[in-house]
Amino acid sequence: MPAPLHGLRVLDFSELLPGPFLTGCLAELGAEVLKVERPPAGDPVRRMSPGVFGAVNRGKRSAVIDLKQPEGRERALALAAEHDVLVESFRPGVMARLGLGYADLAAISPRLVYASLSGYGQDGPYAAVPGHDLNYLSVAGMQSISGGGAGVPVADLCGSVYGLAGVLAALVQRGVTGRGQFLDVSLTECALHWMNPRLGRFAGAGADTLEAQRRMSLARPGYGAFPCRDGRAISIGALEDHFWARLAAALRLAPFDTADHSRMAQRVPETEAINALIGARCAEEDSAGLLERLLAADVPAAPVLAPGELAGFPHFVARGAMQETEAGPLARFPVRLEGMEALGPAPALNAGTGR
Repeated sequence: MPAPLHGLRVLDFSELLPGPFLTGCLAELGAEVLKVERPPAGDPVRRMSPGVFGAVNRGKRSAVIDLKQPEGRERALALAAEHDVLVESFRPGVMARLGLGYADLAAISPRLVYASLSGYGQDGPYAAVPGHDLNYLSVAGMQSISGGGAGVPVADLCGSVYGLAGVLAALVQRGVTGRGQFLDVSLTECALHWMNPRLGRFAGAGADTLEAQRRMSLARPGYGAFPCRDGRAISIGALEDHFWARLAAALRLAPFDTADHSRMAQRVPETEAINALIGARCAEEDSAGLLERLLAADVPAAPVLAPGELAGFPHFVARGAMQETEAGPLARFPVRLEGMEALGPAPALNAGTGR
């Protein structure tokens, strides 16, 4: 059985994280990805973080091309004519100035799907503004209601996955129209789209101030990570009223275990006191025994794992969610399709393992 994207050829001009993660997903789905790198040292992530490079560029090939030279541009044009998808992540306008913009390439390859990833999109007042994940989350409204970072680059990776969805949808559409198209992927607008459930909730509740919106987002009784006696933590997510009743019984949460606190609206004003009591109860027990008891009571609870524990977590082991690679233990593409195979290592500069 061939892989889902067997035969699809992807030309990857992107660097750093969002674009390479997108094309890495395409490689996991079976596409052939050629990574075009600038001389003399290639993608800056090779030097900045070799581990990240190894994780997101597995299974690709590499070609060093100087796009500022006429011969480099001609080689890039020839490659574009042979590929189905092109992904780039330079600042808006850079590829066009190099003679490799969508209009240039569509003229020689009308079937090309051309995806440009950028912080704020290809036009608008912020198009040329430099940025990183924190900036994009700030503009998307996430930072103001969360009050802190997530520890992972949310906007970067969210934009990668939206870019992946856009590329796959464009390929399906090409099957109908016979034409490729240009995809303007704004990392900020991808994060903004994730705000829709919150925006709907705020509007429905009439929460029109930042203070009220923060309270709705962060004031969650029975919800959080709580340290235990052995120094480990467990996460508890007893949001629904029936889960709260089970948690209150399991942890002896008087005086919050009565009918006066049976509804979420009744518990929210006392979030701080409730979570403090949960924290005190958890601190009295070791994590393994407490977790076992909560799960037996059908309470949403789970261990708080460190990155180094992921590969050995029994659930992930049972599902084959992690795999050993040259870049260390990494998660597999989370949706399994027939014909998918493990990828080889990331390519050396100007050379590659391919598939």
